[in-house]
Amino acid sequence: MAHLAHYRQAHPLPFVITHWINLICILVLIFTGFYIHFPYFSGFMGVARGLHLGLGYLLVINCAVRIILSLFIKSAPTAGSREVDRDIKSFLPQKDNRHQFGAWIKYYLFIKKEHPLGAKYGVPQKLAYAAIPFLILLVAFTGLCLYAPTSVVGPFAAFNGLVGGVMVTRIIHYCIMWVFIIFIALHAYLATIEGLAPAKMMFGWKEHGGLVYSPETHTIIGEDDLDGKDH
Repeated sequence: MAHLAHYRQAHPLPFVITHWINLICILVLIFTGFYIHFPYFSGFMGVARGLHLGLGYLLVINCAVRIILSLFIKSAPTAGSREVDRDIKSFLPQKDNRHQFGAWIKYYLFIKKEHPLGAKYGVPQKLAYAAIPFLILLVAFTGLCLYAPTSVVGPFAAFNGLVGGVMVTRIIHYCIMWVFIIFIALHAYLATIEGLAPAKMMFGWKEHGGLVYSPETHTIIGEDDLDGKDH
């Protein structure tokens, strides 16, 4: 086994659920957003606008819930370990990988064959995940700037005026959507490039055997085949 084990402690069930909600919301928002921009079949505009607005609110709420839960729920800050700490620490610099930014970039650019072993999230992942809440807030804010009932309200109207009009706001909103599309594509690719174990964890909450990692010594201390099968 060449990869770290995947244990449920790394992704507690509440975070798996919020991940599912995020995925569904973003995919439906992308679909309805394209439809609102270019209605390629008739009779769906009312439903598309309703879904777009409702799931936009749900995405913001789910993001806030995920951040709040990370302050209280404990998770394993490294793969290959069942030792847990407050989940928020997984998104902060860690001794395991704060020195590995260059190594991770080499891995993502196919210069380095195997990714560095260490914390659950690589350095570029931490930076990307830290940016997601701000992007969600920005896309939601620009969405309300475009929504007729709120587009004339103080801060939303002021933003439209600041950037040069509703059309510019629409372009900003549209470009952020493409950022999410690119993020999802890269996220799916990087999560499955070395096997389906991470996907099985996030979608089926199935554990998968592999190398056992010690967050204290920052070394591989053994292997765990989970009795020869996934759990």
